[in-house]
Amino acid sequence: MALPESSPPPSAPEPFTLHVSEDRLTDLHERLRRTRLAPDHHNDDWFYGVPSAVLGEWVEAWLAFDWRAVESQINRYDNYLVEIDGIQIHYLREPGEGPAPTPLLLVHGSPWTFWDWRDTIDALANPSAHGGDASDAFDVVVVSLPGFGLSGPLPRTRVTYPQAADIYRTLMVEVLGYDRFAASGGDQGTLTASQLGHKYAEDMIGIHLFGTVPLGLFSGSNPLPLQPNLGFTPPPIPSEDPVLARAPQPRRMPSAHVWMHGLEPQTLAAAMHDSPAGMMAWLLHRRHWWSQDRGDISDAFDRDFLLANFTLYWMTDTFASSVRSYRDMIFTNQWTPSHDRKPVVEAPTGITWFDDDDSSGQSRFWAPEYYNLVRWSGQATGGHFAAWEQPATVVDELRQTFRLLR
Repeated sequence: MALPESSPPPSAPEPFTLHVSEDRLTDLHERLRRTRLAPDHHNDDWFYGVPSAVLGEWVEAWLAFDWRAVESQINRYDNYLVEIDGIQIHYLREPGEGPAPTPLLLVHGSPWTFWDWRDTIDALANPSAHGGDASDAFDVVVVSLPGFGLSGPLPRTRVTYPQAADIYRTLMVEVLGYDRFAASGGDQGTLTASQLGHKYAEDMIGIHLFGTVPLGLFSGSNPLPLQPNLGFTPPPIPSEDPVLARAPQPRRMPSAHVWMHGLEPQTLAAAMHDSPAGMMAWLLHRRHWWSQDRGDISDAFDRDFLLANFTLYWMTDTFASSVRSYRDMIFTNQWTPSHDRKPVVEAPTGITWFDDDDSSGQSRFWAPEYYNLVRWSGQATGGHFAAWEQPATVVDELRQTFRLLR
């Protein structure tokens, strides 16, 4: 049983067409026009955060942004809303070609949205139209995390990756009727996919992770700074490891968001919920420093793509619940193992590590003991948002892993 016995049965999926009202768009534009940029100097290198001059350019771009074009792109797919355990869940479904496509659940992270997977969906579902073989086809199900975007806002607290895994197992098995399925994710999606592979290995064809984070990251006695609990002593890291040697210098203030989201998410949300420019600055900073070639956001992302994500956060009023998930993960809902067997994640696992992603690197040395590892690869190009930054690589990595597991 995926959910507590007291949980109501899931609702029937309802087809969903995205349409933001003109009143909400008008309100957004009025707020953007009233933006007061903070005084700023000696900050061209982003040392103090997002430069006001840069933010001003993004405000003007958001005012000129064609949201209706994005709505049309999203509505080209079949979108649904379903209620599971009292929580609204949004998912996009693209059936795969051929007689036996592999069911594949794609889970995003933070500060992502489901739309980060946009450029992978068609190639995964219809590989023969995108330079691949029909035998590699997937039934693609892209979900919005609870409390993020079209799955929010949340009606209650303490819904993090263990609960998300329960919800998504119910979605895939009980609602959509798959006997077994595959799952993949990055960031919080990595934790959710890993939890599926830990708790529901018998339901999984396998999982594929983009970067690796131990499930026990939030189960230490001193949550901040985070002390991962692997359940074993990891092997020493070679002093001259070639991957770590060629990786960029660590990003600046890597834990700023963890502290703010973990300690005072609602205080932060008071400003971000009121100011679209302020919310954009916070999200833009994460995209800037965590992407490939850190420090050149234009090389990693299309501007309209980022504006689409900012609009999804703003129009769904989900910035507050998205950042509150950190407080719940770190302080109030620490991970509890479902078993003490080894490896911790028993489902067959593929992993892709990207050199520009801090959730790669050192984890390569403990991953073989932690996961039922069937395949891994390292990629020199790509950062924390690989599904958008390197969609062709992501598609190829998923195809290669699940060829081994069909």
